[in-house]
Amino acid sequence: MPVTDADGPRALRRLPAVGRWLDDPALVRLIEHHGRPAVTDAARLAIEEARRSILSGQGTLDPKALLSALSRHLEDRAAPSLTRVLNGTGVVLHTNLGRAPLSAAAREAVGRAAEGYSNLEMDLESGLRGRRDGHVSSLAAELVGAEDAFVVNNCAGATMLMLGALCRGGEVIVSRGELVEIGGGFRVPEIMEESGAQLVEVGTTNKVYPRDYERAGTAATRAVLSVHRSNFAVVGFTHTPSPQEMVNAARALGVPLLVDLGSGLMAEDHALGRAAATVGAEPRPRDWIRAGADLVAVSGDKLMGGPQAGLLAGRAELVERCRRHPLARALRLDKLGLAALEATLRDYRDGRAAEVPAVRAMAEPLENVAERAERLRAALLPFFTTADAPKVVPSVSRPGGGSLPTVELPSRAVVFGPPGGEAERLAARLRSVRPAIVGRMLDDRVALDARTLDDAEIPMVATGIERALSTATQPPLPSDAPGAFESAAQGGDLG
Repeated sequence: MPVTDADGPRALRRLPAVGRWLDDPALVRLIEHHGRPAVTDAARLAIEEARRSILSGQGTLDPKALLSALSRHLEDRAAPSLTRVLNGTGVVLHTNLGRAPLSAAAREAVGRAAEGYSNLEMDLESGLRGRRDGHVSSLAAELVGAEDAFVVNNCAGATMLMLGALCRGGEVIVSRGELVEIGGGFRVPEIMEESGAQLVEVGTTNKVYPRDYERAGTAATRAVLSVHRSNFAVVGFTHTPSPQEMVNAARALGVPLLVDLGSGLMAEDHALGRAAATVGAEPRPRDWIRAGADLVAVSGDKLMGGPQAGLLAGRAELVERCRRHPLARALRLDKLGLAALEATLRDYRDGRAAEVPAVRAMAEPLENVAERAERLRAALLPFFTTADAPKVVPSVSRPGGGSLPTVELPSRAVVFGPPGGEAERLAARLRSVRPAIVGRMLDDRVALDARTLDDAEIPMVATGIERALSTATQPPLPSDAPGAFESAAQGGDLG
């Protein structure tokens, strides 16, 4: 209900003027820390917020609440937009949450690269200019069994680069069933068009054979392209050539076979544990290179579990043509990404694939996930009534990141809080705490999947939930005290 004429004007008149309020000792201290422009903006926002609240009848004038609002606006202004999130969704490679978290080795490498100068493009032995991608090219080539490798900033860029460098002005043959759309609405035909290559479609949506590629060849054919359907599955009455059959078809036409593999699974079955039965069925870049593919593009931040990057690996002559193409500079990876990628590749080379968080999350046995869920449930018990008490329930986790669309990983989730609309409001409050907590709705309640949380995050989740619940149960603001702002202007403290 809006304020009445009796109390509304009086409360509004007692709102402090911004300039006068800035002289208050509490704000002077804030100015020393945040600067006068920031505090001035926050003061204006707090006063305007209080004005609207008074006019709507939803609040009263309280000095402490006003100062609290100013402090909140200052915190919002100072807080980084890109912030840490505790992932309770059960999606291991959640695109909206930054996909793969980096391994400890990768995080340390990023810190070293960011701390000062680095030998990004210098050969320290000769003192001459070196190759930026030289820090990872030989390592990546070794891991996939290729002659050479080159790295850019993402897999879509790698695909565009190899098409632009090798096929511009010519035809590229691709199956109709592989004209996929990737994240953000980008489609393979559009990427091909931008690369300057002409698309030649063969086969049908569900079936394509080696002979389809061979019949489509002309004097203008520059390559055969295979695109892995990593983010969807075609089942039933289907046929897709094997890697070896694709290689043979390209050889028959006398052109290279280019592969957009996308997902980039590098972990061997022993590192995947029980998940190898499903996750291990995903094609690996080494398999295609071994079959004879000329150039393979893979993603760094999907199943590889590293930073966002696109790896091109294959025949040295084709890799070098991509490396020298003008587009390569526009797509190059920065020093922090290179540091993280090198460390991730070393994890694989040195037998530490199980330490890559994405691999570890997919490979973790269900009994370990269930134990973590029980520890999380126990940590949350003090914050809820018996009716809303947390409980552990069966759940399904997924690899995510546009990979393995049919794979389900058995998991356990902790559901808690009241059902229905109040659960949605609680989920929203959980996203507002720091670090933010993102879960999903299960059985009409908030749920946190234990597969995508690690042991060290349980105390942070508990603290965040306690904070979120406290914001929902704060008592009403106290009534305004006459003279509060007047005393503050005379040297009092609004805090």
